[in-house]
Amino acid sequence: MLAYAEKLTLTPGEMVEADVEALRMVGFSDRDVLDICEVVAYYAYANRIADGLGIGLEDWYPPEPPMGQWP
Repeated sequence: MLAYAEKLTLTPGEMVEADVEALRMVGFSDRDVLDICEVVAYYAYANRIADGLGIGLEDWYPPEPPMGQWP
C-alpha cells in the first residue's frame, strides 16, 4: 500500500493496472484500492492548493523534523 501511495504521489503518470493488481494480490479489495487512491489524491490536491495559495505551516508545526527525520 505504501509503495502504491508513494508512486501515485511522486510519479502519477506512471501508474498502471499492475499497481492495482499488486494491491489485490495482498488482499485489498477494489473498494480498498479506491479508498487508498482517493486519500492519496486528496492529500496531493489539498497540499497543492495550499502551496499554490502560499499558505504557510501552522504556528504549532515544527519547522524541522525532530532528530532529523519524522517518525
